Amino acid sequence: MVKTLETNLNQLCDEQPFHTGWYIKNLRTGTVLERHSNVVVPSASTRKIAIMMAALKAVNEGEFSLYQPVTMASRFKNNDSGCFQHLHSDFSIQLQDALVMMIIVSDNTCTGAVTDLIGLESVNALCQTIGMMDTVHRYGIPPAGMVGYLPADKTNSTTPADVARLLELILKGVHNREVASHLGCTTDLCQLAIDILSWQRLRNRIPARLPLGTKVAHKTGTTAKNYNDAGIVYTDDEPLFLISAYTDNVPADLPTGEPGHTVAYDLTARLSRLCWDEFLL
Repeated sequence: MVKTLETNLNQLCDEQPFHTGWYIKNLRTGTVLERHSNVVVPSASTRKIAIMMAALKAVNEGEFSLYQPVTMASRFKNNDSGCFQHLHSDFSIQLQDALVMMIIVSDNTCTGAVTDLIGLESVNALCQTIGMMDTVHRYGIPPAGMVGYLPADKTNSTTPADVARLLELILKGVHNREVASHLGCTTDLCQLAIDILSWQRLRNRIPARLPLGTKVAHKTGTTAKNYNDAGIVYTDDEPLFLISAYTDNVPADLPTGEPGHTVAYDLTARLSRLCWDEFLL
């Protein structure tokens, strides 16, 4: 059955004229399926999972507090993602709330403020420490924004396998103090990270074809040619599978006349649904 699933997943991707890579793990059996999982691609906003964990590590180490004010300065508003770009500048919110907004609506004003606070070097150091060897954070806010596109070697980049590794460590860290410590966190901070990821409002990819209300702890990432999503899918509050799916060089319009972004969104949703139907048995 696993081979059939892998064939069906690959067939969906082969039908499209753009790159698709993924890493999928059945969390009940440990079975792993991969397609181009170590190919480096633009991470887009899926990088914010690592930024969140670097911030939580700094909190655990006493450098910052979850409740300290973070200012949404005007210099962070030149972006095209989230809500705070549209609000008046220089108001403050608590660090934990900035992390929530950075994840659940991909707010880049919050991303810029948080990254400026903790430093890109801290984010990259965490990634290297936990084995995300093909991940690089080059910018707090990418200069091209969501409507632009930069190749992987010119922007924040990662692989499906790297992000899957991070997600699995966070999940294990909820119940394993040693794993949580490897992330520089506590089990409670790992649980907070899972909670925040599960509050995600952008649900047009991994969760889109799952039963209404399915818990998915995930983070999307979008540019003009990338439509990514990585997360953990649950059933009855039990982790069922992990899926990290990345597209690259998605054209604005396909030969069929369909918008590329629509097809890319639905491709990830279909991959997720195939896994759901197989792993739930």
